[in-house]
Amino acid sequence: MDKKIPLMKLENINKVFGKVAASKNVNLSIYSGEIHALLGENGAGKSTIINIISGIYTPDSGIIRYEDKEVKFASPKDSIKYGVGTIYQHFKLVDAMIARENIILGQKNGIFKKGKKFEEEIKAICEKYGLDLDLNKYVCDMSVGEKQNLEILKVLYRGAKILIMDEPTTVFTPQETKRLFKIMRRMKEQGCAVIFISHKMDEVIEICDKVTILRKGETIKTLKVEESNQDELIELMVGRAVDLTIEKVESEIGKELLQIKNLTVLNEEGSEAVKNISFNINEGEILGVAGIAGSGQKELCEAIAGVISTKAGEIVFLGENIEGKNPREFIKRGISMSFIPEDRLGMGLVGSMDMVDNLLLKSYHLQKGMIIDRKPLIEKAKELKKSLEIKTPSISYPIKYLSGGNIQKILLGRELSLKPRLLVMAYPVRGLDINTCFTVYNLVNEAKKSGTAVLFIGEDLDVLTQLCDRIMVMCHGSISGTIEADKATREILGRMMVGSKA
Repeated sequence: MDKKIPLMKLENINKVFGKVAASKNVNLSIYSGEIHALLGENGAGKSTIINIISGIYTPDSGIIRYEDKEVKFASPKDSIKYGVGTIYQHFKLVDAMIARENIILGQKNGIFKKGKKFEEEIKAICEKYGLDLDLNKYVCDMSVGEKQNLEILKVLYRGAKILIMDEPTTVFTPQETKRLFKIMRRMKEQGCAVIFISHKMDEVIEICDKVTILRKGETIKTLKVEESNQDELIELMVGRAVDLTIEKVESEIGKELLQIKNLTVLNEEGSEAVKNISFNINEGEILGVAGIAGSGQKELCEAIAGVISTKAGEIVFLGENIEGKNPREFIKRGISMSFIPEDRLGMGLVGSMDMVDNLLLKSYHLQKGMIIDRKPLIEKAKELKKSLEIKTPSISYPIKYLSGGNIQKILLGRELSLKPRLLVMAYPVRGLDINTCFTVYNLVNEAKKSGTAVLFIGEDLDVLTQLCDRIMVMCHGSISGTIEADKATREILGRMMVGSKA
């Protein structure tokens, strides 16, 4: 095909939900043999455009062209017919099936796709794109990287020419990211078009050919990556220059605040998620925790916060063993701890409530008398809305309708306003745009300055090395090592994440 003709072109795409214009005259040209990034803050319209290309949403107006011919996507089946394959951040795989069965699942005449011809077709695709996968392996036994390879293989087997990759490296080690980029380059060489969505600017610059910036539902600019830089891209996304330096706050390390002794915690299936680990955190210190997803980080946080029970070990807070006590008992006993869970709406906040009621959740049982005084909380909600630049129609608006970044600001604002001695954070910037991420980092640093001890579970290794004092690495529920942040590199941490010692 003539390289000058886009494989797919979106012209003046508009999509409105109620009174919100999610897409306003969006224009996007995707060429074969190119990796094209979509960048924008939370709420910029990236998901809407991806859902339109995938056939999940139908645009209210505008034209979609495929190889210069106008097409209409009324359902995902239509987009698949025109070679669109979407690989979501949360994989669409059946854990109890092997790889081969997952590929067959949902295919036309799938039950008949067996035998030598099927094997040869899969083998040819794997060789063509450099995919390495055991077809007889159960999904539940696969690493995150293997699961993603299976998702890629699934869409390529369906004949995909345009691959949409939504935050594909979120829970990857540096080694897994390198392997994925190698596969993406092979796809590009074979004439595929890849639409890449990521909040990690260094990855966008490393792997992409072009970038289209979206802001408030509109196309701001499309440019070649080689002709731009990180600062320019972020300024286009946010609408103003942003300082990307994470401040390394120097504070006096105080006395030991939290000590974990021989802690073992079970997961929901009854297996040991945390296996006999011991560590400590001091006042005014940020201890980062790195590890491949599912290495026990979530269960560790929830056990410390009193959300789940432990199998063995001690959780010692200022000399008192608080193991077995729940969050309400913490508050009544004056144990000053705040927890920012991974599941913001499921565990942290109530989506149907507004800002004021969500602030009230943490303090209503401390008020005396039968009548709850809401006035101080109304003032606090107004103060947080202004200081954290929370975008909401009003403090009385249900928070479930807000973007992920604004929900996280409300949760952080509530917990930090209580001035905790210990702050436990599980993936506090997951899925947030760069501007909101830096708001979170600044809040963490402010807590550190005031003497708060912070346990920071993170995914971005660069952020962990810049923000934290020490980094503890978990692998399969155990601690593979702890390292001073100023001595850590992505490569060292990556090796520790797969079980090698520093």
